[in-house]
Amino acid sequence: MARSLKIDFVSDVSCPWCIIGLKGLEEALARTGDLVDAKIHFQPFELNPDMPPEGENVGEHIARKYGSTPEQSAANRQMIRERAGALGFAMNSSADSRIYNTFDAHRLLHWAEIEGRQAALKHALFETYFTDQRDPSNHDVLVAAAEKAGLDGAVAREVLASGRYAEEVRQAEQLWRSRGINAVPAIVIEDKWLISGGQPPEAFEQALRQIAAEAN
Repeated sequence: MARSLKIDFVSDVSCPWCIIGLKGLEEALARTGDLVDAKIHFQPFELNPDMPPEGENVGEHIARKYGSTPEQSAANRQMIRERAGALGFAMNSSADSRIYNTFDAHRLLHWAEIEGRQAALKHALFETYFTDQRDPSNHDVLVAAAEKAGLDGAVAREVLASGRYAEEVRQAEQLWRSRGINAVPAIVIEDKWLISGGQPPEAFEQALRQIAAEAN
């Protein structure tokens, strides 16, 4: 009998390693379906909470934040593109890509969980940002992602315009930081086990099998 597991996936929609980690985790869950019955809850984390509305060029941002040269940034983008591509995800970022504020995207994700469409919206937002290179802070872009995920666009727009779920998202962000989560993706299983980073499917599969064995 499959072991029921709660998985909290702490991440940001503008984090490339988060979609790589999610795709790896989902593949591992498919491989371990006989052992694990998992429910993924997407938890908010903002890599750049102070990002202004106009965003920032990705190369300039990485240089300022990490001291990376343009050559290092380009090599890193290529490596991430290859990792994502191997998992079936198209990463179309370039030297002209921008990083944006993602707080409203997290508010929409909070609502989408209530509606039972959170995973679909998470995937739609990753595709919107990384594949389509669109601005995930723009309300029209977010509404389109919501509709793509099977959600009511008019309700999504009302949620965004009203500022609803802002406090819930802030509280969740503070909760996960208080638990020591300072980098994403962070995958927390049953509030007990932590898997960090965009691991390959094999690493997630091994961990899931070990956890299922321990739980039983």
